[in-house]
Amino acid sequence: MLAKQEIVARLNAWLPASMASFPMIETAVGVVLVYGLYRLLSIGSRDKRMPPGPATLPILGNLHQIPVTGMYKKFKDWGEEFGGIYSLKLASSNMIILYSRKAVHDLLDKRGLLYAERPRSYITDMVTHGDSLVFTGHTPVQKAKRKITTHYFSPRNLDEKVAPVQDADHMRRLTSSISCILVFGQRAPTYESFWGHFGEALEPGANPPVDEFPFLKYLPARLAPWKARAKFAGDAMQDIWFEARRRVDERRKNGDVRVSLADKLLDEYAEKGGSPLSKDELDHFFGLLVEGGAETTSSTMLTLILCLAMNPEVQVKARKELDANAKLVRLRSAALYQLYNQRRDEMASSQYSRAILIPRSAPVGIPHRVAEDDWYEGMLIPKDSTVFIPTWALHHSEKYGFEDPFAFKPERYASHPKLANDYAGSSDYNQRDKSIRHVRCIMTRYIQLTVCRQHITMVMGQWRIAAKVLWAFDIQAPIDPKTGQRFKLDPDAYVEGLLHGPAPFDVIFTPRSQKHMDVISSELPEAERFLKPYE
Repeated sequence: MLAKQEIVARLNAWLPASMASFPMIETAVGVVLVYGLYRLLSIGSRDKRMPPGPATLPILGNLHQIPVTGMYKKFKDWGEEFGGIYSLKLASSNMIILYSRKAVHDLLDKRGLLYAERPRSYITDMVTHGDSLVFTGHTPVQKAKRKITTHYFSPRNLDEKVAPVQDADHMRRLTSSISCILVFGQRAPTYESFWGHFGEALEPGANPPVDEFPFLKYLPARLAPWKARAKFAGDAMQDIWFEARRRVDERRKNGDVRVSLADKLLDEYAEKGGSPLSKDELDHFFGLLVEGGAETTSSTMLTLILCLAMNPEVQVKARKELDANAKLVRLRSAALYQLYNQRRDEMASSQYSRAILIPRSAPVGIPHRVAEDDWYEGMLIPKDSTVFIPTWALHHSEKYGFEDPFAFKPERYASHPKLANDYAGSSDYNQRDKSIRHVRCIMTRYIQLTVCRQHITMVMGQWRIAAKVLWAFDIQAPIDPKTGQRFKLDPDAYVEGLLHGPAPFDVIFTPRSQKHMDVISSELPEAERFLKPYE
């Protein structure tokens, strides 16, 4: 054992050398801290090779500039400032906005496979339980779903099934009922509460940047009200679709098999001894088909009614076209359907009945995700960037071809006499999307890898509803008893969410004549007989 004196001597010999190394340690620690601070502050900064965009702040990037509501308007403001393609930084994440038809055509059309994925979203997964036809990427399950929708929702199938279903006392009830009859074989309940919460929970800007700052996922629910909102929406959606499936199974056990997609697939899978989708996936799939065909149509049609009430001169012009192409007696449901088939190019494309084409129901579209680094016109689009087509902004830009874009002028489409499907495959990208202004149809070819056939249901349903309403009723704002003047309706009063719709408003529907009333009344028994089996 070493003596005490020897131990002390050795310590005294070691300490000076150890102390001499401290400056090196301090230097190394300083370098690490400076580098760490540099990396931290570089979060949120834009790569110089990326498309231009608004100035960023360290760590946040452009997060401080993202509005809680009205994101679609901000997309337009930035597009006018930075041009046809620009970028936003959300902390370490990248967002690319395609603000020109050429950029959309060059990237999502020509390089479609590269942009076929969807961005990963914690909030979306909470709402949809990770199973969504719209927000899920290019997976085998998604391919199976798209194959079903492409076949079942073909124009021919819809022509045979949708035409008789036209009359109901409420726009949302009407569009939900049509979709539920097609998918579930039964009429729909009222989904207003569900739709509202579902849309609010997914609107860009409505939630904190959970995907950019993952630690936010671990906040307790009492400190994160957005979690409760997303969970409510997800649970409501799941409960509705599971209950709808339960009712389908129950009636089928009782021998009540109907003409619907659910019955068709369940019979087909029973014969094959299996399904490519699990029960939960199939239930969600059925439900999301109803969602896609119902809420978008009702939001657009309510917007149409609002615009028609504010522009009575448009109603007059539209009725002249309708009345000139069909006699009163022929505008019964069956006759209108025959007229649609016989003269679909001329009548369905009427510039005034095209008043239905208003791009407000989904103004920021559905985002894409780029699978790997891509270059466009000398600019870098980094892997995993979220890519938006700002549909509302594109269609309200004078810079990109729309004169007086905020005016309600259906006649601006008079030079596009064909149907939306004809323009969807056009090689002329500057003209393609002017024939129909809706997120699922605007530049449909660009979104083809991920879009299903719900947009065909929407287009056909909208035309028929619009033609019926315009033919039968005069639509006006109510009269203010104090002034004797009609109330002024607000065209910008919208309930915002992933799907936008007009805030509640009052209008008066006045039958055009007693003859029109008689035709409507004569159709009611036929409509009731048709709908009876779907109760």
